[in-house]
Amino acid sequence: MRAMRHFSVKLNDGHSMPVLGFGTSAPAKLWGTFFRPELVQTGLEVSLKKLQLSYVDLFLIHFPVALKPGEEILPKDTDGKLIFDAVDLCTTWEALEKCKEAGLVKSIGVSNFNCKQLEMILNKPGLKYKPVCNQVECHLYFNQSKLLDFCKSKDIVLTAYGVLGSDPEKEWVTKNYPVILEDPVLNVIAEKHQRTAAQVALRYQLQRGLVVLAKSFTEKRIRENFQVFDFQLTPEDMKTLDGLNRNLRYFKDTYFADHPDYPFNDEY
Repeated sequence: MRAMRHFSVKLNDGHSMPVLGFGTSAPAKLWGTFFRPELVQTGLEVSLKKLQLSYVDLFLIHFPVALKPGEEILPKDTDGKLIFDAVDLCTTWEALEKCKEAGLVKSIGVSNFNCKQLEMILNKPGLKYKPVCNQVECHLYFNQSKLLDFCKSKDIVLTAYGVLGSDPEKEWVTKNYPVILEDPVLNVIAEKHQRTAAQVALRYQLQRGLVVLAKSFTEKRIRENFQVFDFQLTPEDMKTLDGLNRNLRYFKDTYFADHPDYPFNDEY
């Protein structure tokens, strides 16, 4: 993995990506109230103007979803089970390569891919572009060490979501799991560095070489989450935090279990 410079990491296609980003995933009820997409766009435009930046100065990670009016992102049948569509991943990747060649996107990557699925893309005949990143759930209780090592060996950036845990109000999140930010070991290390538990949890992933997405709806916490570049965890701290791994997923293994390309049956 290439070293961080100016808070960014160099991707395998030559572009750079910030090592810390702002996550915007939210429960459905928020998208129906104050967190509507048009309000996000307005807020973004105001912020860019204040910072004297333009849209092209941002590194935006999109999950393309083509919906017709009235369609649901996660459609269900009469029994409440998700309705899946069978799409060949290699064919989909070829379509993304065409988007890159057409200048519609700067970089292309994947999300929730395991090692075998990444190998399938990397070994695809006629591959033009490797995935620059693989965005997965990764946090102190699920540190994805094997997948991280594999991605590093292939020059693919591992991007972490759910770093601080996840909102249990989301229907795909397992309820009643332990809260990362309440972990006593984490809080002892945070107190030693005079930092918040969230800042230490984020810093841990950055020092492991991941790109991190941090999400909050509170201005104070949003500001705190970006104040992680002026302190360093010791090797002893890192080893202690490594020991918190439980191979525990907040995002339900069973939610998409019937999908033909379900990625979580393998160890990594």
